Amino acid sequence: MKKFDVIVVGSGPAGMMAAGRAAACGRRVLVVEKNRQPGEKLNLTGGGRCNITNAEFDTRAFLSFFGESGKFLFSPFSRFAVQETFDFFEERGLPLIVEERKRAFPHTYQATDVTRVLTEYMHENKVEIRFGIEVKHLRVENGLVTGIETNRGSFMAESLVLATGGASYKATGSTGDGMGWLREMGHTVCEATPDIVPLRVKEQWVKDLSGTALDPMRITFTATTGESLSKQGKILFTHFGLSGPLILNSANAVKKLLQNGSVAATIDLLPGTEIHLVDRRVIETFNENKNKMVRNVIKPLAPMGMARALAINLPEKLLEKKVNSVTQEERKLLAKRLKDLPLTITGTMGYDWAVISDGGVDLAEIDTRTMQSRLHSNLYIVGDLLHISRPSGGYSLQLCWTTGWIAGESA
Repeated sequence: MKKFDVIVVGSGPAGMMAAGRAAACGRRVLVVEKNRQPGEKLNLTGGGRCNITNAEFDTRAFLSFFGESGKFLFSPFSRFAVQETFDFFEERGLPLIVEERKRAFPHTYQATDVTRVLTEYMHENKVEIRFGIEVKHLRVENGLVTGIETNRGSFMAESLVLATGGASYKATGSTGDGMGWLREMGHTVCEATPDIVPLRVKEQWVKDLSGTALDPMRITFTATTGESLSKQGKILFTHFGLSGPLILNSANAVKKLLQNGSVAATIDLLPGTEIHLVDRRVIETFNENKNKMVRNVIKPLAPMGMARALAINLPEKLLEKKVNSVTQEERKLLAKRLKDLPLTITGTMGYDWAVISDGGVDLAEIDTRTMQSRLHSNLYIVGDLLHISRPSGGYSLQLCWTTGWIAGESA
């Protein structure tokens, strides 16, 4: 059995950062990875463009997006946060570009360049990387992790960094194995569920709009219990339902509403316009087109690409009427549909479509000053193995950079 100072299980963003940092601090480091190359999931992030972080340099403001988990993260973020991430990549020849919503990307817009920088960081610090190695079991003796059992034999270490990721993008090898090992070791592991994930929709008209994007617009979700939430932003219609930044960042809350069955939703196509002004707009359009059929005046009323969807949600009898014979009640129904186009959310698209999965080790069981397990003092837990919900927009990868750096330095 070969012995190392530090073994890192997993070569995702947190694992590579942890390995490089530990080796830079003078430790002999081994990375084991069951895939044939590092960064399989990292290379797919942001559609291959890699939203590397969010350029919110105020740490308190940044951590406000992590909800209750934020209070556990001030210590690690005080040592390695957004500015340090910018410095890390730019000092290694990969400048970052900031886009809307403060999303930061590599200037090449290539996720593979991010993986390349991290791989070079490991190599320059003489990290040993072995691919095609599947960990079967963690060896624990007297409360300490002493090594790993794999399909290629046993490896021993003074410290272990677990960076196997959550359960999203399973095709990249992120199958949630680490969650099972941690549970066996006595940790409280919250069940993983897909997070930052598109939503399935029942209605065919939504799927027929595949490729259409609306920005800005407002969507309201209402559970059978009456509980509801509203969000405003950009929505993308897809062949299965809804996606886009607004939907992805609403998914965690919608999952909770779905626990009681399907969720009714309404889309406000004109969120910046009050209903009485929408009604006035309808009247003006009708006055300009008195002899036309209602079906033929829908297009100038609806946002681009949405005329057919609006028509589908109106009575056929109304659509076939001439404008000059429409009743006040029918006109107000048309105005109302522009403000609350109805649809039904039936579920999420699951792990294969999730940007991340939540679930993982309860942060109360982690010393976040070092990322050490409070149950096993030489075990360090990073990235998606931590039970932290966060939005899209670079927050997940920043969590990986921060926890990886701190764990590597501590180990």
